[in-house]
Amino acid sequence: MGIFDKPKLRKNKVKDTVPEGLWTKCPDCSAMLHQLELRQHLQTCHHCGHHFLLDSHDRIALVADPQSFEETEGGLISANPLGFQNYAEKTSGLREKTGLKDAVVTGRVSIGGKPAMIAVMDFKFFAGSMGSVVGEKITRAIEMAIKEKRAMIIVSASSGARMQEGMLSLMQMAKTCGALARLAEAGLPYISVLTHPTTGGVTASFATIGDVNLAEPKCMIGFAGPRVVKETTHQNLPPGFQTAEFMLEHGLVDAIVPRTKLREKLTTLLGYMMA
Repeated sequence: MGIFDKPKLRKNKVKDTVPEGLWTKCPDCSAMLHQLELRQHLQTCHHCGHHFLLDSHDRIALVADPQSFEETEGGLISANPLGFQNYAEKTSGLREKTGLKDAVVTGRVSIGGKPAMIAVMDFKFFAGSMGSVVGEKITRAIEMAIKEKRAMIIVSASSGARMQEGMLSLMQMAKTCGALARLAEAGLPYISVLTHPTTGGVTASFATIGDVNLAEPKCMIGFAGPRVVKETTHQNLPPGFQTAEFMLEHGLVDAIVPRTKLREKLTTLLGYMMA
């Protein structure tokens, strides 16, 4: 070997001993957050208060009295009524990956000792889109609330109607609102909790017609996306457009409630409304 020849690099690869997915960067303040820190703070950034997505079962555990949740309609799964290509395979894969049957979990619950039905949408299943199963489960939960004289709480996190089910998906907007009208006739309260993001057909139906509409800080609430609205109206959008704070200022939302205060707020409201 010549005196200027470089030795060959070793081919043995050094194994990466640091597991992936332990750290998350906050999109608001850019702080690096450990997964344990996020769980301890209910999936919120303890530096700036940014609220990350929270799955349905964790959210139910956050607000429910201990051991009070009893799931209903847990066996319903989506069919493929329009024969949409690869739809059945996609929903089957999501059920296996997420452990959810569809994009909403419903059940009986007690909050602050008050009986309620709860429906919590989960964004990780098909972006929380509303298909026929989502609408049917929410409608059945409302009907059970009427039958058992319970309050109704719906937590929304959705990209809107599920296009793979076409008109059957859009029908759920009217069906859920009709059921909520019967709930109002029965003199029972409906509390809507909007989380990030709540958009499309869900915003245009049950998410925004609560007796009380609550929202998490800075969550996106709207029908179409900001770019679509701007291109349609040819207007510059105001600062904070489609945020919870903007909706509070313009009367769509009644209160902005941080995740850590949600159980306390629901307990107070149910104490008044179910007295």
